[in-house]
Amino acid sequence: MDVAVKNFPGIVKQMPGGSFVVSSVDDIINWSRSNSLWPLVFGTSCCAIEMMAAASAKFDWSRFGFEVARATPRQADVIICAGTIVYKMAPVLKRLYDQMADPKYVIAMGACTISGGPFFYNSYSVVKGIDHIVPVDVYIPGCPPRPEALIHSLLELQRKIRNESIASPGRKSA
Repeated sequence: MDVAVKNFPGIVKQMPGGSFVVSSVDDIINWSRSNSLWPLVFGTSCCAIEMMAAASAKFDWSRFGFEVARATPRQADVIICAGTIVYKMAPVLKRLYDQMADPKYVIAMGACTISGGPFFYNSYSVVKGIDHIVPVDVYIPGCPPRPEALIHSLLELQRKIRNESIASPGRKSA
């Protein structure tokens, strides 16, 4: 059996004239949404270099369904925040998040993004965590986290999307 057929949600019934799929609308829509994530990159420091490496030929996040990093929030599903967030930058991040279409997701990449990192204690301008500005779906610990960790977090986000309900995003489907 083909790999794409094995990963497709639902049951594939083989019939003499061909085959058909028995599934729910939730499963099919979530499967298609999870396999076509378009990230908006918001990189500010060393974590951004690791994020760029994840999109390079060596790691190639395109083969997992995170095709092209978008430059505009109106075309993106997920925002990847990588690096230190300062208070002067917080309104810009919030505006970008608000301009994204629903359903939207956030990945916090690195210690500086998650908790302010080592810069929070000696600086008045560093935000103690991105979750004070926007809600976060997946956290990636590390300083800086490896490209493999980013790809793993994107796969976890795909798994989360596949379990959502269309009627109420964020909740598990029945």
